[in-house]
Amino acid sequence: MMQQIRDSLNGPLIVGVLLAIIGVPFAFSGIQGYFQNDANPAIAEVGDTEITQDQLRRAYDQRYRQLQQLLGENFRADQINPQRMRESVLEDMVQDALLRAQAKASGFRAGDGALRDYLTVTPAFQENGKFSTERYKQLLAQNGYTPDSFEAQQRDTLVVEQLRDVVLGSTVVTVDEATLAAKLIKQERDFGYLQFEPAKYLAAVNVTPEQIAARYEEKKAGLQAPERMKLAYVELAQSKLAKSEAPSADILKTLYEAEKTRFASAETRRASHILVNFGADKDAAKKKIDELSAQLKAGADFAELAKTGSDDTGSKDKGGELGLYTRGDGLLSPKFEAALFAMPAAGQVSDPVEAEFGWHLIKLTELVPSRTQAFEEPEVQKALTDLYVNKDLQAKVQEKTQQLEQLAFENESSLDPVAKELGLTVETTDWFTRAGGAGITATPAVIEAAFSQAVLTDGVNSKPIAVDADRLVVVRKAEYEAPRQRELAEVEAMLREELRNEQARAMADADAKTALEAIKAGKTIDEVAAAMGLAVQKQAGSTRDKSGVGLALLKAAFKLPRPVGAAASVGNATIEDGSVAVIALTSVRDGAPKDGNERDTEVSTIRDARAGAEFNAYREALKKSIEVSIKALPAEEPLAP
Repeated sequence: MMQQIRDSLNGPLIVGVLLAIIGVPFAFSGIQGYFQNDANPAIAEVGDTEITQDQLRRAYDQRYRQLQQLLGENFRADQINPQRMRESVLEDMVQDALLRAQAKASGFRAGDGALRDYLTVTPAFQENGKFSTERYKQLLAQNGYTPDSFEAQQRDTLVVEQLRDVVLGSTVVTVDEATLAAKLIKQERDFGYLQFEPAKYLAAVNVTPEQIAARYEEKKAGLQAPERMKLAYVELAQSKLAKSEAPSADILKTLYEAEKTRFASAETRRASHILVNFGADKDAAKKKIDELSAQLKAGADFAELAKTGSDDTGSKDKGGELGLYTRGDGLLSPKFEAALFAMPAAGQVSDPVEAEFGWHLIKLTELVPSRTQAFEEPEVQKALTDLYVNKDLQAKVQEKTQQLEQLAFENESSLDPVAKELGLTVETTDWFTRAGGAGITATPAVIEAAFSQAVLTDGVNSKPIAVDADRLVVVRKAEYEAPRQRELAEVEAMLREELRNEQARAMADADAKTALEAIKAGKTIDEVAAAMGLAVQKQAGSTRDKSGVGLALLKAAFKLPRPVGAAASVGNATIEDGSVAVIALTSVRDGAPKDGNERDTEVSTIRDARAGAEFNAYREALKKSIEVSIKALPAEEPLAP
């Protein structure tokens, strides 16, 4: 059945639309060829599943591109730590493999029906609200999948979801627990605090040249300027190629005859049905469908009978309505389809049809005949013209791409002949490192090529590299600087500022400690503030999520024990701006639990939070029951920028 889903409609492509569906697990499928070999070693083993270096590289590149798409023009490659991001991606892949292994070991399975239901309702695969097989196949091909590999992956995803639902569904929260939680969650606290800002101590700081020199020697090994380079490159952009003029009518007519099926719409039929499941007694099911058939022949309304007699919970409330179908679209069982398309006119109802799970009575409610649009129709003329122009443009792109690759290879020591022959301009990037840069040097494939042996060491042109769907570039080394030790003069200002901030922070910490000890010794926060020339900042009726109050300050205030008698409960915290706060908690009032719907909402909220925590704990526990082996990632050989 899934094979048939792949063989019908058509539709445009949307680059990246699979990201929300695929996520990290794509690394376990995709284009065939991820076979283990010496050049592609396993870097992690989860039970019987191996995660290879190529799989991690592809997962990393996908995560990198997701960040580029999400951040747009705000994306900055220099803010990404490649090693940390690779470790994060690998951890996600390990967690995914653990859940897949446990789901399969626990007997969870996803059959064709579940997979069909999942794929057909996925918006990425739909056109005009209906599943498009051609769109499905094209999107998969664009993202490096075959239908078999993608569907195998989605079956794994579905069984993991089944496992997740079981774990989350087992969480129980009682009303008493919700009542106690409400008292804590809605608790209010009154407190005051003193703020010690390091910035206000900077004027009193004096950093000497000797201190700077000592800090330089202390950190010298880490004060390296990374290797960097500039690239020369030529760019071939499809959008800059001239499009052909509109063709003559004779050419369009020839193209129309060759592409006639493009303008043909298949016959479609709208169906309704009444289903009687076989259940435990197939004979009883047959008797019931015969009775329903007899009622229809006696004049009963099909829609009303479906509402009362059909076992299909998804369609009975709609009078048995199933929707539109074309012959061979793979969405109907063979016997059902044969019966539907055997009826000659709309309004007819079939005799009982035996299918895989039960008996059907099928009503043909609408028949839209097949039709081929005429050559003269304006819509056809425009489509043919666009098709001709696009085919011609693709031919030009293919020709130019082949020329680009050949010229870059034949003139490996220079880009000038390439640019001259193709009418391009040799451009130069700004400096960038292995972490990437701006423009084309933010593209992982360009960075990988730039620091490859061919470009960096041998000094030859790269092969053509796809920057995006529209552009190809060939790059070569323009300038290169090896890693080097930075001189003291280069980093003196940075080290001075670092030392000033450290000393200012130490002064703020010392005063905060003095204030804290004074309050603990029996003085009020107001007395301490007056003695130190500070103002007490008051917070009355603060809740855990009160706006306008820093999260770190609130967390610290709500961690303090309840005050005993007239004495305040005292603590300190480092808050968001780097200041040190000394806190004096004076009053605590528990929240009031709710009744009725509000209480039920609280129970549900707490259950969801607990279920999430339990699922995370469950995933961690799996590491103890399923053997996980992770090898160190070699930092000197980054998989991507």
